[in-house]
Amino acid sequence: MREQLTSKPVLTLAVARQIAAAAEAEALKNGWNVVIAILDDSASLIYLQRMDGVQLASIDIAVAKAASAVKYRRPTKAFEEALVGGRQAILALPHAMPVEGGLPLNCNGWTVGAIGVSGVQADQDGEIAKAGMSALTALPSDKP
Repeated sequence: MREQLTSKPVLTLAVARQIAAAAEAEALKNGWNVVIAILDDSASLIYLQRMDGVQLASIDIAVAKAASAVKYRRPTKAFEEALVGGRQAILALPHAMPVEGGLPLNCNGWTVGAIGVSGVQADQDGEIAKAGMSALTALPSDKP
């Protein structure tokens, strides 16, 4: 039966820290203070970083963005664009956060977690999240 089980990559704390560090570097480069949340594939918090001076609400928002991205396996910007396009039904989807700044983290074809960023304008949150995601894609792959 063991040969029937699938192996999949797992997001570790060390990798979550690398992702957050890349996101933080982008935020610092632009003078933006934000909250960075890294969740695993079960939408459980692995790492949270709140930069100085960020509003407290950004903690919950960053976590919600990451949870939406991992649960739906898509960027939260997709929900935002649908809502702007008139798809009001987006608001009824459980845990769907229709604000840019949440991205799924993929490795070897698996969604291993997500990053959520909050604290500045949504497009700026998205820019920071992309910088964090790039740290994961820059890691060596086990896939041949």
